[in-house]
Amino acid sequence: MSEIDGMGTERATCVLAPNPSAMTLDGTNTWIIAEPGADEVVIVDPGPKDGKHLRRVVDTVASQGRRVGLVLLTHGHPDHAAGAAKFADLAGGRVKVRALDPRHRLGDEGLSEGDVVTTGGLELRVMETPGHTDDSLTFWLPADGAVLTGDTVLGYGSTVLEGKLGDYLNSLDRLRAFSAEVEAATILPGHGPKLDDPLAALDHYIDHRRARLAQVEAAVAAGARTAREVVERVYADVDKALWPAAEWSVRSQLEYLESRR
Repeated sequence: MSEIDGMGTERATCVLAPNPSAMTLDGTNTWIIAEPGADEVVIVDPGPKDGKHLRRVVDTVASQGRRVGLVLLTHGHPDHAAGAAKFADLAGGRVKVRALDPRHRLGDEGLSEGDVVTTGGLELRVMETPGHTDDSLTFWLPADGAVLTGDTVLGYGSTVLEGKLGDYLNSLDRLRAFSAEVEAATILPGHGPKLDDPLAALDHYIDHRRARLAQVEAAVAAGARTAREVVERVYADVDKALWPAAEWSVRSQLEYLESRR
């Protein structure tokens, strides 16, 4: 399998879902997180409703002599969250699923800014980082210096925006400042390989997004009026199969530009 499968840190291990595509890159990264010697693990993003993948995650945990204590979701997109309820059932039936959006929870407890998850002796801190979606979360694993970013930052390429660009830019700036302050060692993304130079990765993301925004602004000045017309100009060198997804991001950019007028 891909070198992405099995990557991680002392406490976090990736199990790669078999759902590769232009949107999901190599597939969805499901993260098993546990303190050394602990008998309970936390699962971040069980992935799509793929029985073989979900069973492999359960079996991987069991092979370590551990059990699943809790499931966390970085956001509610199906490639991250659709398998959560089935996974909870496979893992024992009483496992809670916590998420920012109540629609994706299993149990009464959600997640929000400032929460600290301590299942199995872990310390996982929750940050709200909207932009990719309104319900996007980032988790900070201080013992490993690891930032789990979901789809806010990917291992390569750029993320599609379903939320507001202003929110996304603020989230990137916040993650950049936070990563510098805590001297983060690695980014563990929702897709693609881990990034062992978080500041460089975040600088690249911020620069890329600002450059795209300037291109969109120039396209509008040149006469483009709809998101599709902007995509045809700005994304002319990008595979047309990705144009529908690019329109999501362009709509966010157009709304952002309009709000600044």
